[in-house]
Amino acid sequence: MTLPKLLLFLTFPLYVLDQVTKFWTVGRFPPPWSDEAFDLPVISNVFHLVRVHNQGVAFGFGNGTDWAPVVFLLVPLLALTMIRVFWKKGAFTHPLSKVAVALLLCGIFGNLTDRLVQGFLLDEFKSASLWHRLSEGYVVDFVAIKLPLYDKLVPSSGGWWPAFNVADSCICVAAFLLFIGGLRDEQLAKKKAEA
Repeated sequence: MTLPKLLLFLTFPLYVLDQVTKFWTVGRFPPPWSDEAFDLPVISNVFHLVRVHNQGVAFGFGNGTDWAPVVFLLVPLLALTMIRVFWKKGAFTHPLSKVAVALLLCGIFGNLTDRLVQGFLLDEFKSASLWHRLSEGYVVDFVAIKLPLYDKLVPSSGGWWPAFNVADSCICVAAFLLFIGGLRDEQLAKKKAEA
């Protein structure tokens, strides 16, 4: 499948799903600093919907730091540039790798959109400068899942995996597919070299 088809039939629908679920979350739940409860059990003590503002990256690394909003605005732009360069060099030849790139693009664009938009929607920063509002950008995470034995690995978690969203899921699946696609490409290269 060509990249334009993958973008149209995979990246774009998942991007829309990501943004709709995030805006639903922001509209449905009060901000995390509010005194009101913002936890909706879907399956009690297993799967909850929550509202988390993540200015960092995976697992909240960098969350609340002054440097995170700037760094994590630049990282997606660098990733997009690298994807384009590798695509032009023909690095993504296996069909799984192409699907992975489409998912990765969804994840990058979904979370980048949050970082560029969400800070501007916070009422408490309406009168702040453009830069300050941009620096308040965050990714909306809303899926909370309790994993068996996770509390043994990370006792402070209470067994709850860090909250995530559709874009994060796309990035994780993309990483797995890139790994599998890379292995298959390597196997094909060995077979061609032996022939």
